[in-house]
Amino acid sequence: MKKIVKPLMVIIASVFIISVGIIGVRENSTNQNTINVSTPSLSNQKIGWGIKRNNNHLQPDLGNKNKELIDRYKGIAMGNNEKKYVYLTFDEGYEAGYTPRILQVLKENEVNATFFLTAHYVNTQEGLVKEMIQGGHTIGNHTVNHKSMPDLNDEKVKTEVMDLHTAVFQKFGYEMKYIRPPKGEFSERTINITNSLGYVSVMWSLAYDDWDENKQGREEYAKKKILDNIHPGAVILLHGNSKDNTNILDYVIKEIKNMGYEFKSLDQFQR
Repeated sequence: MKKIVKPLMVIIASVFIISVGIIGVRENSTNQNTINVSTPSLSNQKIGWGIKRNNNHLQPDLGNKNKELIDRYKGIAMGNNEKKYVYLTFDEGYEAGYTPRILQVLKENEVNATFFLTAHYVNTQEGLVKEMIQGGHTIGNHTVNHKSMPDLNDEKVKTEVMDLHTAVFQKFGYEMKYIRPPKGEFSERTINITNSLGYVSVMWSLAYDDWDENKQGREEYAKKKILDNIHPGAVILLHGNSKDNTNILDYVIKEIKNMGYEFKSLDQFQR
């Protein structure tokens, strides 16, 4: 009997240790879910997020199939059409020297934003990440290496998400809960995995080609793209490596407010 009991206890202890190791950084979360990365029955058809703009500040067409999938998994893409709330987000893969000014403008205008960060940004810009957190902004997960998740197997998707999650928790004591799929690409399989890790997927309903550093010096174009397409429930995507965004941000925020819109955080998101 003793020879049977002892190995059984070792097995039970080992399972417990492994389980704690996987979810230990989420133990204080109120959105904790059971982790299940075995998804053979779910579609891995790659979805590239796109927007068909409307005129007169009407909500754009996000694609019925795409939005249906995001909604089914309780993700965020576009808010309530009846309320003039907007949600400002930035993607930050690396620091181009503009984020300190962006943070200053947000502070002056009393706007909270969400910054989706890669591991490179977290590892090289600890001071700015601390400033974001201390300024009341939200930090989101943009994965370790910014790879298209449908191209990765289940375990690699989990690693790309949770390795960054753990690093941010250990460095800053901050627990992320929002994720933006790199390149705006996801599948039902990958969104199911990130959901099972306790994450809410965040897409967008307003963006322009600001990420290209070869397309800067177009401030009037940038203003027009943003202000002409602002709409109720807009989830705005900007990139922190854009000089144009930095230069126009104060003007754009003030104009959006003058148009009767209110900036809200993702925690205040209304469907």
